[in-house]
Amino acid sequence: MARERKPKLDEIIGGLQCPINFRCYKSKYKDLCKAQDIGMESFLVCLAKNPPKCKFSFSFGFKYFCKCPLRVFIAKEFKR
Repeated sequence: MARERKPKLDEIIGGLQCPINFRCYKSKYKDLCKAQDIGMESFLVCLAKNPPKCKFSFSFGFKYFCKCPLRVFIAKEFKR
């Protein structure tokens, strides 16, 4: 991991309560929920099979979006 990303990751994790215990981070970004970056600053399109089960998802129109700050950071910084 690049050193410049570590402080931001620590800041995000420190201010977040994750119901799955930061599985995405602890797996070194291998166990990620399905999401797509479409260029929005703070949101991703949620592509999970059951988005309403996630506390970070919300519906808008006919799509679900992810507002998890850690998942958004991973998508934007690591392109995953």
